[in-house]
Amino acid sequence: MLVDFKELGEFGVKELVRRGADFADLFFERKFTFTAKLEENRIENISSGIEVGVGVRMVKNGRTFYGFTNGISQKSVLRVINNLAPAVNETVNEPEEKVEWKELEKRYPHIIEGSCDFNFSAEEKIMLLKRANYRARECGDRIKQVTTVLRDSMQEVVIVNSLGEIVEDVRPRIVFYVLVVASDGKILQTGYEPVGHLGDYSFFEKVSPEDISFKAAERSLRMLSAQPAPAGTFTVVISSKAGGTMIHEAVGHGLEADLTNQGLSVYSGKLGEKVASELVTVIDDGTIKGKYGSSGYDDEGVPTGKTVLIEDGVLKSFMYDRIQAQERGGATLTGNGRRQSYMDVPIPRMTNTFISPGNDDPDEIIRDTKEGILVVKMGGGQVNTINGDFVFEISEGYMIEDGKVTVPIMGASLIGNGPSALQKIDAVGNDLGFAIGTCGKDGQGVPVSDALPTIRIKEITVGGTQK
Repeated sequence: MLVDFKELGEFGVKELVRRGADFADLFFERKFTFTAKLEENRIENISSGIEVGVGVRMVKNGRTFYGFTNGISQKSVLRVINNLAPAVNETVNEPEEKVEWKELEKRYPHIIEGSCDFNFSAEEKIMLLKRANYRARECGDRIKQVTTVLRDSMQEVVIVNSLGEIVEDVRPRIVFYVLVVASDGKILQTGYEPVGHLGDYSFFEKVSPEDISFKAAERSLRMLSAQPAPAGTFTVVISSKAGGTMIHEAVGHGLEADLTNQGLSVYSGKLGEKVASELVTVIDDGTIKGKYGSSGYDDEGVPTGKTVLIEDGVLKSFMYDRIQAQERGGATLTGNGRRQSYMDVPIPRMTNTFISPGNDDPDEIIRDTKEGILVVKMGGGQVNTINGDFVFEISEGYMIEDGKVTVPIMGASLIGNGPSALQKIDAVGNDLGFAIGTCGKDGQGVPVSDALPTIRIKEITVGGTQK
């Protein structure tokens, strides 16, 4: 792949520097995709494709100019550059210093689980869907609808920049999810279970389609007996099985440097301050092997790494791309410059974000809670990054009474404030459970993982339906 794009990347960067760029890069992308969906016992959709293109970025006097093309040729790249360069109103001059090129090491072999080869036929992929569908329907007549979806992608990128760096990265990703609808004749409940990783189809040797669909089906059946959720202020235990939706939405976005630099985050200007309980350490790590949000380099050619955002309750760092690090006076790059595709400008984004495990036994946390609510699965939600306020649905929750998990509840939501909720965490389990997702921001979606250990928030508002 590198031989396809290297020479063209060097040409483009040299031309941008000659046009007066303070910084320039070309982002080449080639992406193969496959999607299959099984619904109502039949294959409803199967598709595959390839997308190829290059994004061209020019930074001058603190301003960014961006264009892209799906033509991989000098003529196409030059056309984009001609459209960008007039915007800076500079004459063309030969730069005093010549760019010296160096190819950075390939980091992706250490990040990917399995190989980079999707040696798996369409028939074998469809069989995974059928296996999941069959297992869910084995759970009884109350199962009314089963949808299984498989997506894979092989993304190959090359980044060439005016620092003389040439970066290659390969990102094979797989997503598999099951959605089950159950009914007792009166109400409907759904169960949803997604999995995914950075790697190949050996993933299904460790995680079977049957297990995934059984979890989704069992969740939908359990919730048929759910009672209306109470409303009020409760102690809430969030299980590690719930995934890290809360840490991603209520905390992570507020620590992305474009928002903090603009004063659009509740965490703006608070580096070095205590923003959470001393039990809380929050990390973003794009290097965890096999995790859905991992990669060898970010989409600006910066090595991904482990960034401690909050340590023992104290705010230590934000997540930066090149532009926001420069605006911060040359802050240390964290490898968080990400983009959806070659058609998008890179912006600060999370990778794999989580609260570090603590020392408490998860079962003991529940036994030590006299009265409260256990959250086993989080649903969707929204957050205001300026003030930290959030609302999240609880898709699977239970009452805790005298230290025991009792009846399931439905219609519940968590209503609170990110920094306030972090301050009220009084127990952190020694477990850790990851979930996958596609994070949306500024019209772009990128793959991420998030995780929590079992945590207890001693006081938070729960929205419910019970009067």
